[in-house]
Amino acid sequence: MFFQTPTQQVSQLEANLCSAFVDATRILILYALNDHPCTVTELINKLGTAQSKMSRHLKVLRDLALVRTTRQGTSITYELADCRLIEALDILRGVLRDTIIIKANLIKDTQIKV
Repeated sequence: MFFQTPTQQVSQLEANLCSAFVDATRILILYALNDHPCTVTELINKLGTAQSKMSRHLKVLRDLALVRTTRQGTSITYELADCRLIEALDILRGVLRDTIIIKANLIKDTQIKV
């Protein structure tokens, strides 16, 4: 049996959490739920995703405890479990934007020197 140090255990938990961000649809779901809680039907209509795919994405987000559900009759409403998820995604977008700017400047500098 492999023993993991506490640091390795935390890193594994972080990797599990980040697996939610591997699919663009799940990121869009999180942003949509940041606007307001939604039912599956509302999310399908808003994102244009097939019901079977939406259900799979929501299951992943539920299993990772990133969304919470509330049942009202036959309808299930989803909401963000923690709004800091959006802050984390916004930070990632900022890093991405800065990386793109750096690459664009490198390309521009290369074209000027050629």
